[in-house]
Amino acid sequence: MSARLLIGPVLRRVVDVRATLWLETSAPARVRVEVEGGGAGSADTFSAYGHHYALVVVAGLTPDSAHPYRVFLDDRVVWPEEESPYPAPVLRTRQADDHDQPVSLLFGSCREATPQSSRKKLPPDALDAYARRLMADPQARPDQIVLLGDQVYADETSAQVRRYLRRRRGGEHHGPEDQVVSFEEYTKLYLESWRDPEVRWLLSTVPSVMIFDDHEIIDDWNTSASWRADISRQPWWRERISAGLASYWIYQHIGNLSPDELAADPLFQKVTSVDDATDLMHDFGLTVDEPESAENLDQPYQWSFALDIGRTRLVVLDNRCNRVLTPGARAMLPASEWSWFLDRAHGDYDHLVVGSSLPWLMPPAIHHLEAWNERIAESPDTRTAAFGEQVRRAFDLEHWAAFGKSFDALGELFRRLGEGGPDAPGHRVGAGGAYAAPASISVLSGDVHHSYVARADFGHAMATPVYQLTCSPIHNAVPAPMRPLMRVAWSRAVARMVRGLSKAAGVRKPAIRWKRRAGPYFGNAVGTLTLDGVKATARIEGTSTDGDLFDVAAVSYHP
Repeated sequence: MSARLLIGPVLRRVVDVRATLWLETSAPARVRVEVEGGGAGSADTFSAYGHHYALVVVAGLTPDSAHPYRVFLDDRVVWPEEESPYPAPVLRTRQADDHDQPVSLLFGSCREATPQSSRKKLPPDALDAYARRLMADPQARPDQIVLLGDQVYADETSAQVRRYLRRRRGGEHHGPEDQVVSFEEYTKLYLESWRDPEVRWLLSTVPSVMIFDDHEIIDDWNTSASWRADISRQPWWRERISAGLASYWIYQHIGNLSPDELAADPLFQKVTSVDDATDLMHDFGLTVDEPESAENLDQPYQWSFALDIGRTRLVVLDNRCNRVLTPGARAMLPASEWSWFLDRAHGDYDHLVVGSSLPWLMPPAIHHLEAWNERIAESPDTRTAAFGEQVRRAFDLEHWAAFGKSFDALGELFRRLGEGGPDAPGHRVGAGGAYAAPASISVLSGDVHHSYVARADFGHAMATPVYQLTCSPIHNAVPAPMRPLMRVAWSRAVARMVRGLSKAAGVRKPAIRWKRRAGPYFGNAVGTLTLDGVKATARIEGTSTDGDLFDVAAVSYHP
């Protein structure tokens, strides 16, 4: 039987005159991609768990062009589909010398599946709305989509997936009744989400990179050491974590890598060279689920990644899998990965953009609450520490503020970069040998189911503006009772009160302050960050009831 195209193609990276496209097929096949203006690539599918995938490197593209392409499975055209109502998908390249060319990043997080299969009634999908607008104006295509977590929900499944789970399990116990556990069950989440017609078209014509957050595995994944100890006792957990990380590696992570990084990745080379990679992926999923700790100092598998687009450097950080959870030494990133991040934060660029699924700058009252909680959870008094741990897990107090050393270290890095000067770890050598500061530093985040823009204040004049840009959800909702709490968390009076609580516990005042510039907005939304010369413009757009986009916030900043 001829192979069919199940998901994709998903355009992932465009690097100079090369591009990578990911896809899933119904059977083994030879995949070939041909571009009208020149350029082609081919690859055989690889197999795992009875599923078939390909990541095709297309080479020989024309600089500064946008040409339609076609995908062949064993010499049959499968994309674009016949009589498709959508514009032809294209591969767009930038100018050979693109230093003066603007860069546009579309970003957001937290997208449940299509409205037809969603577990609850949700406002219109912002990614669908963006795709429809782009179809009407393809010239407005962004350079990169940055998806910041919860691309699928393993623990909050749709009615359609729950029916599938009941049929598949037949009443037998295979884990939580309404949650996926196995690799096969994970594939249904991606099939449901990425076959949405508008989103499928969008992902086929705009490059995308992705990082996980907790719901790709389970809510509050790696909140703390005690959380890990409790979840590890569940009989279904080993299969869940193995399948979750293996499926993430296949569906999301490998597409984050450039063609050169793929060629140098030993696991990708192994997986694509064996007849059946099931055992490889199963073992991989188990072995990478070991965050660095005081007892485990081996370098963990790195999920974080970086790329340059023009004069913009994008570094996307893993906020979940590799956390250090040892009390007293908690860290958002292990030492080896933090060192890697420091290296990438330096270099020849104008704008630094950091992708972090969890916001670095939260509403101030929530920040102080999380800082207080971390302190009491590490109390030498066992009863106090146990109470702190209960509060941490009950109220999801596990953002950057709850990893205080990492919060401070990130702020210190931004301060040193932003000040420039001969002693700073700056990136460009300026006049007289001094280091030039970046034109802007932006942190893109999601997770918290509301959108806002905040500016960091380092207490003195600094050349580089530093902004937190949070956009969430793309397609989900925050419970109505939570909205007033989120609003009041920005109140100065409430922040001072909660700061008093953390001060009494011995928490130092943060070295920086931050002020909200826009938001909070609680509807579905997408964000756009445009970097042009030294100017950065952040825009948040929400969805109306009829599925159109409208402006929620627009903020510009520059040195």
